[in-house]
Amino acid sequence: QVQLVESGGGLVQAGGSLRLSCAASGRTFSSMSMAWFRQAPGKEREFVAAITWSAGITYYVDSVKGRFTISRDKAKNTVYLQMNSLKPEDTAVYYCAADSMISYSRWSGGAMDYWGTGTLVTVSS
Repeated sequence: QVQLVESGGGLVQAGGSLRLSCAASGRTFSSMSMAWFRQAPGKEREFVAAITWSAGITYYVDSVKGRFTISRDKAKNTVYLQMNSLKPEDTAVYYCAADSMISYSRWSGGAMDYWGTGTLVTVSS
């Protein structure tokens, strides 16, 4: 089992920045990947970014490329999502997720093994 706890959400003006954190505890795997998803009001949950735990290779959805950065700190078992140049359309509940595999199809389909409870990000215009 892996437990995930997100933090760092809040209210920010358009153009501002926030950094989300996801602390992981429990079992970890060398082939594990971790990802961030978001769900805006009235919309389906969407993949935002992912990182492979071992090598730190990153992947992003096109809408956040150049603005968001996913990273991990192995010593702290924590994954981060640095969000810059935020836009009102970035408003959503952001979820951290972990998977025992490295698979873009699983990330894009939201088929992750473990999920956090989410943290709300609100971007005002």
